[in-house]
Amino acid sequence: MQLIAFLFAAFLTTLGAASAEPIRLTVDLREAPQRILRARETIPVTSGPLALRYAKWLPGEHSPSGPVVDMAGLRITAGKQALAWQRDSVDLHLFRVTVPAGVTRIDVALDYLAPSRGDGFTNAPSTSAKLAMLAWNTVLLYPDGERPAALQLEPQIEPPAGWEAATALRITEKRGHRVKYAPVSLETLVDSPLLAGAHYRPIPLAAPAGAPEHVLHLMADSEAALALKPETLAALARLVPETHALFGAHHYRRYDFLLALSDHVAHFGLEHHESSDNRLPERTFLEEASTLSGAWLLPHEFVHSWNAKYRRPAGLAARDFTTPMEGDLLWVYEGLTSYWAEVLAARAGLVTPEQERDSLAWIAAGLAYTKGREWRPLVDTAREVQHLFGARWEGSSWRRGVDFYSEGALVWLEADALIRAQTSGAKSLDDFARAFFGGATSGGPEVKPYTRAELVAALNEVAPRDWEAFFAQRIDGLRPGAPLEGIEAAGWKLVYSEEPNALGEACAAESEGALNLLDSLGAYLSGEAKVADLVPGSPLARAGIGVGAEVVAVNSRAFNADVLADAMAAAKESGAPIELLVKNADFFTTHEVDYRGGARHPHLVRDEAKPDLLSSILAPRTWSAEEKAGSQAKE
Repeated sequence: MQLIAFLFAAFLTTLGAASAEPIRLTVDLREAPQRILRARETIPVTSGPLALRYAKWLPGEHSPSGPVVDMAGLRITAGKQALAWQRDSVDLHLFRVTVPAGVTRIDVALDYLAPSRGDGFTNAPSTSAKLAMLAWNTVLLYPDGERPAALQLEPQIEPPAGWEAATALRITEKRGHRVKYAPVSLETLVDSPLLAGAHYRPIPLAAPAGAPEHVLHLMADSEAALALKPETLAALARLVPETHALFGAHHYRRYDFLLALSDHVAHFGLEHHESSDNRLPERTFLEEASTLSGAWLLPHEFVHSWNAKYRRPAGLAARDFTTPMEGDLLWVYEGLTSYWAEVLAARAGLVTPEQERDSLAWIAAGLAYTKGREWRPLVDTAREVQHLFGARWEGSSWRRGVDFYSEGALVWLEADALIRAQTSGAKSLDDFARAFFGGATSGGPEVKPYTRAELVAALNEVAPRDWEAFFAQRIDGLRPGAPLEGIEAAGWKLVYSEEPNALGEACAAESEGALNLLDSLGAYLSGEAKVADLVPGSPLARAGIGVGAEVVAVNSRAFNADVLADAMAAAKESGAPIELLVKNADFFTTHEVDYRGGARHPHLVRDEAKPDLLSSILAPRTWSAEEKAGSQAKE
């Protein structure tokens, strides 16, 4: 009887929570082109002290990046009575107010001042004159102490006239320009960004039988930017089937790719259960270099629906937006996702096998000059993620950056190659993907946290070996030099030549005059010819040139990229040093750079002594024989 009474009480509690009045939230986007988002909330309350919270730790951002500093105009009222509020003196995301006796609802008004420049994620530029990406956490306060999964909100928006909106939320009503969505938990709302814009193109994407609907929503600063080449559309159409072939089961009711094409928003991707926030330059699909450099974004964020949202490291599976996150397993969360993004971009045909090999060479070469690998292990970059995302570019070679993305991808390439070799091709990391990240059955959003021990155990189910020792050496230990074991185990070698790397060329075309000379002179020059990063012990460092210095002239001629390239080629032939005139703040100095290697660009070449496992890894899983043959003929 006690058990029955307990269950009945639990049922009544659940029923009461489900039927409780939700917070009503209206976001006015009509001033988004002026970078102002205006929010109004009606919050059910009881009389007495009340604490309202602004979200601080956001899933996917791995840092306390909730942009409370850009919240303005906060007003709290009960009917016509203004209520005084006070920010907590220590927890700056917390606001306290006293609710008068008899009051059952308060109204909260606040503005979010979207930035026009800067780096970051949802706290970075998110609007232009023609579009806006709304992260709901930026425009609301909620009662402190409530679990985001239990707190219900009823959201609605009012976009500018003529704008369309796309989100994973379900529409319940349209009245004029105002759009109302079905009530959802705060957890789901923050997990469901909204993209609105004047130039809109929805593209339904093919999906395997039994899979839900998948739509790519394009919003751009111009109508012209919405034009996609037939081959790009064909590759995007293959992305969903290829990803489902990798993971098997899925964990969303429908999936919406939100893609903002603008030069006035921050460029990044952010994962969510049933959608993704993707931002690329306006002409991404109009220019070949932009199309290539952005090819891995959608696969990366789509994979996150499985690896990050459904299966999540326990240290990143916080129950609220207040608890600090632990990034130790970001080499899985982000590193393994980066690996599968490389693989799926090739399998879907977003890049050719040759372009994918250049991408892997680019990643490996980037780590080769990262001297910070001599003093800090990869896991330390994951633990310091909340600082490294905002770290300045200068000194990154010696400091290290968020290398758990790139180096993590190469570690997982090695794991894949080892499994294939150990099982004579009978098993691969694909089997691990289906077992650990796919799950047995499909369904709606769900979070299943895991530990490192559980990850190792699952790998042992696929191919038994001492995986803990494998990761301890590669993740926890120091590894000076480029981590080339994965590339080499897959049957390829990293080499350098004067032939440009395809991805390097694409990145150069997008870099507004910046020069990546890390593989030669040992520096990265900004578009203003300033040394943005410098490899310790490199030719420029040995010549006495430091970070922040501006290269003014090369061999007595005014600096530009072509003049420097000619000087490097001449030095290779003559053996004479390269003379640079450098401006360091208010001072000019001349330096002789002892470098005779010419231009150096990374590539992968076959190691004929080993099986070509990489080509097997990148081979499509769902194309027809005719499509495969046609793709190979084009390459």
